[in-house]
Amino acid sequence: MDDLTLRYDISPRDLARGRNLKIGAIAAPFALGCVPAVITVVLTLLLGMAPPASAALFFVGMIVSFIGLLIGLGLSGFLTYRRTNWNKQMRERIAADGIRASELDWFMHELKSSERRSLKEITARDLLLADAYRETLASRLTATRITKSSSRELQLMQRRQSKMKQLKSASSEEFQKELTKDIGKIQNINTEAKVMLAEAESRMQMIEAASVRGGSIADSELALKKLSARASELPLALEQAKMADEIRAEMEKEPLD
Repeated sequence: MDDLTLRYDISPRDLARGRNLKIGAIAAPFALGCVPAVITVVLTLLLGMAPPASAALFFVGMIVSFIGLLIGLGLSGFLTYRRTNWNKQMRERIAADGIRASELDWFMHELKSSERRSLKEITARDLLLADAYRETLASRLTATRITKSSSRELQLMQRRQSKMKQLKSASSEEFQKELTKDIGKIQNINTEAKVMLAEAESRMQMIEAASVRGGSIADSELALKKLSARASELPLALEQAKMADEIRAEMEKEPLD
């Protein structure tokens, strides 16, 4: 939390706002729906009114509780929407200068299901490989974001260029040259981001393969060695059983005194 505050100008108040929005979204339906219902039941039992008055109080209390529950659900949806926007703003600040492995928890929803599953499995097997995988995931997310944003910006610049071509003014040619330079820069950024993305995905595959070699393959080799050891012991066990059968047969053949 302190690292985020120092690096991205995210104040403790910003983080507290996110926590409060989450707590409010969870608590609103219970506070506005369940609390009136509990109060109604308690008052009905404590006051000991006559059956008609008690039934009327209970009926009114349930109506108030139902209305409160609806209001609470609506408020919960509104607070959830606000917290979604808050999360988006925080992620944009964090991703402004590249995503780090320590910040990966903020972007878990942007990971593919296969990546989340692989991260969980690698973490359970090897912490060092898990750290490398988190770093690579952070690089992959950064490259993906740059690729998408540069592609959008490239489309906008090309639209502006096409509009400028329709204008026939003295300064249009100069603007055309500037737009051409900007488009070239954005294309270079997009190309480099795609290369970075391909490298990150390749490293992810290598780390996943290394994790499998160190995990399931090692377990399979160990199981195979145990099986070989058992197989080598099997002839000796069979020989012992055969000898026991022969001894038993000879004892049965001996005459009784």
